[in-house]
Amino acid sequence: MDHLSEVLKILDGALRANASMAANYAGLLADKLEEGGARQQARQIRERLARSPGALVSVQDGERGISLNNLPVDGESRLHTVDVSQPVARDTNLVLPSAIEARVQEFLSCVRHHDALVAANAALPNRLLMHGPPGTGKTQMARWITAQLELPLLTVRCDTLVSSLLGQTSRNLRRVFEYAEQRPCVLFLDEFDALAGARGNERDVGELQRVVIALLQNIDALPDSTVLLAATNHDQLLDPAVWRRFSFRVPMPLPDEAVRVSLWRHFLGSYALDALDIKGLVARSEGITGAAIEQICMDAKRSAVLAGQTHVDEDEVFRRLGLTLALMQRVPLNTRDAEMVWLRCWNRKTFSLRALAKLYGVSTRHVTNIIQEGAAHGNEEDDTQVG
Repeated sequence: MDHLSEVLKILDGALRANASMAANYAGLLADKLEEGGARQQARQIRERLARSPGALVSVQDGERGISLNNLPVDGESRLHTVDVSQPVARDTNLVLPSAIEARVQEFLSCVRHHDALVAANAALPNRLLMHGPPGTGKTQMARWITAQLELPLLTVRCDTLVSSLLGQTSRNLRRVFEYAEQRPCVLFLDEFDALAGARGNERDVGELQRVVIALLQNIDALPDSTVLLAATNHDQLLDPAVWRRFSFRVPMPLPDEAVRVSLWRHFLGSYALDALDIKGLVARSEGITGAAIEQICMDAKRSAVLAGQTHVDEDEVFRRLGLTLALMQRVPLNTRDAEMVWLRCWNRKTFSLRALAKLYGVSTRHVTNIIQEGAAHGNEEDDTQVG
């Protein structure tokens, strides 16, 4: 049967006396019927919805049926426990290693053809867990997937979801999951380990264990057709039972060489001259995250704009990269002189005395003096040993 997911959702809404849920999925069913050429059937559904002004307003309130007037709130603080956004494909970019990209595309295909997979008894729950270091694109992945599905994104706010009151966090969780089930959307649990930490640790208290149990129960109660995404920087902290709830698990590693090429080209865009040493940037940026590369490119472009230039300065891009690596390695650079000494040690080929003098607006004599002083204190190392 076509569109079985929407029919079941409408039935669930009716059985629960939840007019909003039934109306939202009836509107989605009408959209899908119209897309499939069944315009008369779609019109009949919309006419029925029009007879109930309250339901029609609920369907039309916000894009794709999300109503901002009844977001779930924390019972203690009265703050919203989810943020609603509508990612657009043209505003989201994702660069992934080929194997991971193929896995994500498989997930999207399963979501789009869920009814057909159910009919073939081959369906998996529409759930995907992303794990990896900070800055590797997990949140961007969630936005990109949502944009591809053309659905609203509900991002759970763990800071308001977790309550100090006994039992309140579990109630907040239930409200969030019930809300997500009422309308077509993607539910995104960011910083997932804050809710799904492993049970049995010595420092655990009963309330924390109850939160994990409540989380597992809410995931189990969620219909397989509802899209659930989760992301964590600390997959080793997740409770073992959590992994079994996600049919798709995607590691988000640091960008490899091919991905770094794409990232540098994408984020610099038209501000990169054809002669820009992309190969050198790729080699020197091994081990840093995509988010760091994006920030370096933004900083370099901002410097170009403020200087009235239409292209980034290559030395400035390398300077930003070198300073980022120093920050990652916790190298204290409290003065401009310290920066120059570091850059000279890190990449002597790029940062000649003349290049440093130009970048920092000082004389080559000044650069020579501070480099010699740094060498005298043992700060200047061979180029191959730094970075």
